[in-house]
Amino acid sequence: MDVVTSAAAVWQDSESLECVSVVPEMPNTASFTFRAPSGALFSYEPGQFLTLEIPAPGQPGGVVHRTYTISSSPSRPRSITITAKAQSDSIGTRWMLDNLQPGMRIKAIGPAGLFTNAKSSSGKYLFISAGSGITPLMSMTTCMWDEGRALDVVFINCAKRPSEIIFRQRLEQMASRTHGLNLKFVVEEPDPYRPWTGYQGQFNQLMLGLMAPDYLDREVYCCGPEPFMQAVRDALAGLGYDMENYHQESFGAPVETEAQQPELDDVVPDDDTSAEILFASSGVTAKVAETDTVLAAARSVGLNIPSGCTFGVCGTCKVKKLKGDVHMVHNGGISEGDIEAGYILACCSNPIGKVEVEV
Repeated sequence: MDVVTSAAAVWQDSESLECVSVVPEMPNTASFTFRAPSGALFSYEPGQFLTLEIPAPGQPGGVVHRTYTISSSPSRPRSITITAKAQSDSIGTRWMLDNLQPGMRIKAIGPAGLFTNAKSSSGKYLFISAGSGITPLMSMTTCMWDEGRALDVVFINCAKRPSEIIFRQRLEQMASRTHGLNLKFVVEEPDPYRPWTGYQGQFNQLMLGLMAPDYLDREVYCCGPEPFMQAVRDALAGLGYDMENYHQESFGAPVETEAQQPELDDVVPDDDTSAEILFASSGVTAKVAETDTVLAAARSVGLNIPSGCTFGVCGTCKVKKLKGDVHMVHNGGISEGDIEAGYILACCSNPIGKVEVEV
């Protein structure tokens, strides 16, 4: 007897989703898994997002629409999962954490989004994320794992504390079964009474060089708050990385079309653009290229600025900037308070136009 098997339907967003599980990941963060009541399967690309219509009493129309990156993988099409973290001012995510339970239904729009490695021909990846920005990269990694691909991924995630690293156990389980998933976690501080022997502090160029020495050969996917992604872009550009191979997604505002992609108007010092530095206390002016540092310019005109590491770590070369703009990519050697007060590190500051420093 011939058996005819019909292909399962693909879920369309005209059908509401049914919540099947809520898994706490850490305080104020949970993974919400949904299924299609009709039994339809989910089709999307790893890294894409869903927009949920969430009840919001007191808001216009009684609902809010919030966008969440899908943290599950399309290789597991019977369900779909988003992982959400509530901020202090959250409305939609707060409602879900407090109210959404298995059996409840919610309307969703999507999937959509351009932040995906589905069409990438690269075999070498560098995934960099902070906080809940880990979600699209988790989806990409899981998909490659499920497909049995030979992984060559350096996976970097930054968090406040080790206990706040989302998906840590799941990632470690995958990494323990392949040599191609290289996990690197960076935390701002350890958990109380629990020693941390990994990277600590703010992600910087030094860490990047230690974590992924071959970063120039890797395709980079980055997701996190905009200041974090800006720091990553600065670190990569400062090390000569080809930014054509850099991709990013802000978990605050994912985009659906190429036209919506924001222009990255980063300052990149140009070797063919001239700059001028006036060393005010000495009365000496140096004409240099933008790619020259303030420290190098001082030395070129016979001035001595005390320095140590020359890589923005030790803070020895801190000087006061009186006028003008510099592009500074440091590695932790100067505080935000000093920066606000006008200080720079001469070893990692490139002059933009005319600059005056107190030397």
